[in-house]
Amino acid sequence: MTQSVVVQVGQCGNQIGCCFWDLALREHAAVNQKGIYDEAISSFFRNVDTRVVGDGGSISKGKICSLKARAVLIDMEEGVVNEILQGPLRDVFDTKQLITDISGSGNNWAVGHRVFGSLYQDQILEKLRKSAEHCDCLQCFFIIHSMGGGTGSGLGTFLLKMLEDEFPEVYRFVTSIYPSGEDDVITSPYNSILAMKELNEHADCVLPIDNQSLFDIISKIDLMVNSGKLGTTVKPKSLVTSSSGALKTRHKKPFDAMNNIVANLLLNLTSSARFEGSLNMDLNEISMNLVPFPQLHYLVSSLTPLYTLTDVNIPPRRLDQMFSDAFSKDHQLLRADPKHSLYLACALMVRGNVHISDVRRNIERLKPSLQFVSWNQEGWKTSLCSIPPVGHSHSLLALANNTCVKPTFMELKERFMRLYKKKAHLHHYLQVEGMEESCFTEAVSSLSALIQEYNQLDATKNMPVQDLPRLSIAM
Repeated sequence: MTQSVVVQVGQCGNQIGCCFWDLALREHAAVNQKGIYDEAISSFFRNVDTRVVGDGGSISKGKICSLKARAVLIDMEEGVVNEILQGPLRDVFDTKQLITDISGSGNNWAVGHRVFGSLYQDQILEKLRKSAEHCDCLQCFFIIHSMGGGTGSGLGTFLLKMLEDEFPEVYRFVTSIYPSGEDDVITSPYNSILAMKELNEHADCVLPIDNQSLFDIISKIDLMVNSGKLGTTVKPKSLVTSSSGALKTRHKKPFDAMNNIVANLLLNLTSSARFEGSLNMDLNEISMNLVPFPQLHYLVSSLTPLYTLTDVNIPPRRLDQMFSDAFSKDHQLLRADPKHSLYLACALMVRGNVHISDVRRNIERLKPSLQFVSWNQEGWKTSLCSIPPVGHSHSLLALANNTCVKPTFMELKERFMRLYKKKAHLHHYLQVEGMEESCFTEAVSSLSALIQEYNQLDATKNMPVQDLPRLSIAM
């Protein structure tokens, strides 16, 4: 069994990470009721005997003593990490695997990347190496960060290059939260474009998620609950409710519920690596099958159901409806419509009591409405994990390498150019040592080249699929 390490960077990364570890513990507790440390738990947790001082307390089998997350927590402000250390999950994190500062990055990519990157490089490397040493077979680093702030975008992409240099054989999967157009960080277009260049060059797979999509999804759930449709009720202590038990208003962005969706995405993404199934899909297979060209490694995710039943009592969707939902734009975690764009490849990761015949039947049903590139008409990759999410009979995560990501990148570029043409706020970046205007022009050129690659693919849409000549064998 392989192991993965989660590196959560910045305020957003740590809040999502905290939610992920909470849900992961609940999931394993529901499956592993005997409290035995098994391979499934070992993929994300170490079993530690806290009575042993130092690093000698790791236990590879037997009863669970004290679980420690395979995680590195990094933030250049103390607030969120301190909150985690005072919360119910405080004992899950190894305090030696945390890095914090006081001043923060001031919403400036250059401060996060150049200043704190060089200042904390050795410490970060030491923590990453320590995490790797605790693994028998380290397969993947999951980086969780936001693109709009300073620490998440700057330091988050700095350590991505470090991981590539130090652990070239270990996959780098990045969950990147993109800012919405109404983002309250004025410099977020600068931060996002500068970070995009690093993602293009140093990530194996990027799961782009935008805040607006998450907010829209939560608003729909709120609306469903308020209207009383389908007999929906909010459960006590729900992640969709506030601490007072009343539904959060639209004006207060319900970040906990939004983070819960991203955490569920990561749980489902890794389910095949953690649990048994009739058709498992390893993380290396995702990269191998879904990324035909190095830079086109942005995978649009959709999740159904979009909530956990620990949050809302909503009757389960019929199996066929679940597959249809995964391809509708309402279920995408990015504002995108994959059905009206071009697929390079698609993965369906199914959990629960679902047969391969059900998956094949739904693929055949949906295929006529989906456009795949002419050279990869059968670009499907499927997995079946027998363990469903807590409270569900089944679930589906769809990962699409699809040209529908292009509008998000184009909109980001437009927002960047509006600021950059006026040279607004540029001096904050240029006063950081090592930053020059060429950093901005190179970053926007990198993004333009990426958009052009998607344009070239889109230009092949609706072209007739040629029957490729078969290999003839001389007898």
